[in-house]
Amino acid sequence: MSRPKKTHSLEFRRSVVDHLLTSGKSAAQVAREFGISSENLRQWKLRYGPAASPVDTTAPKSPEQLVRENQELRRELARAIMQRDILKKTIAIVSEPSDRDIT
Repeated sequence: MSRPKKTHSLEFRRSVVDHLLTSGKSAAQVAREFGISSENLRQWKLRYGPAASPVDTTAPKSPEQLVRENQELRRELARAIMQRDILKKTIAIVSEPSDRDIT
């Protein structure tokens, strides 16, 4: 008996390839981490890697899809800005000299 073929979304494939390219890990490590075969990862890298066509060359989207995507991107940007601000405040707090350090 053979297992049913598992299909992964385009976003998942691109994110795995991006992780491979930016993490410095080997293809085998990334494949194990995401539960895919090394062969799939190799094919995805060829298809979605830096030598492939840019991500933005997809078919035109409907106005409703563009509005949804714009809203999602705005939420994601707001979250990233909030995380950045939290990190800045944390660095400022950690960098402050403490009175306890002086004896």
